[in-house]
Amino acid sequence: MSECSPQHDDEPDDDQLMIRIQSGDARAFEELVKRYQGPLIGFFQRNTRDAQLAEDLTQETLLRVYSQSWNYLPVGRFRGWMYRIGRNLLIDNVRRSSHDLLLRAVRREKAEDDDVLARIAGDILSPAEQADIREIAGLVDELLAEIPDEQRQTFTLHHFAGLTLVEIADAMDVPTPTAKSRLRLARERLRNQLRRRGIIHPQKPND
Repeated sequence: MSECSPQHDDEPDDDQLMIRIQSGDARAFEELVKRYQGPLIGFFQRNTRDAQLAEDLTQETLLRVYSQSWNYLPVGRFRGWMYRIGRNLLIDNVRRSSHDLLLRAVRREKAEDDDVLARIAGDILSPAEQADIREIAGLVDELLAEIPDEQRQTFTLHHFAGLTLVEIADAMDVPTPTAKSRLRLARERLRNQLRRRGIIHPQKPND
């Protein structure tokens, strides 16, 4: 469910790009920006509800990736390392903010967002509950603002950034079982919120 562009077999992987960046290759950094700018914006936007702030945090994250590239060990865990930088920036920004960023509403304009949300709705609903899945998908996007930060961040990292549980654990600096538990709790909270709104029925079992 990643928003990343598909990586072709002849393209360098993240570690290869980082090694080139560590050697001063500016083109490698440009390629890394192209690969992850979109997913980072998506992650920040769904956790701040502020499109401009999402772009600013994305730019700052990528600049820190570049400035801290010397500190990265190429062991196949780049996405977790990068999203940890991004999440720390997000936490710092929220702490500095004098208002609740999560209450800012942002209209989604990209059609692919609806496709991702539809897949998410399919993930938390049983087959019998998926008749109006696109309507439910839009509601899920709104309800994400109502669940606890760590659960929401785990959920968005998994469903929108396409990170595995191991990568999420790296990004959030927690054990993998904790990341798995937070993802499960996020799904349960979303189901409960949909249930309270009469979208799904109380007698339906959790998936």
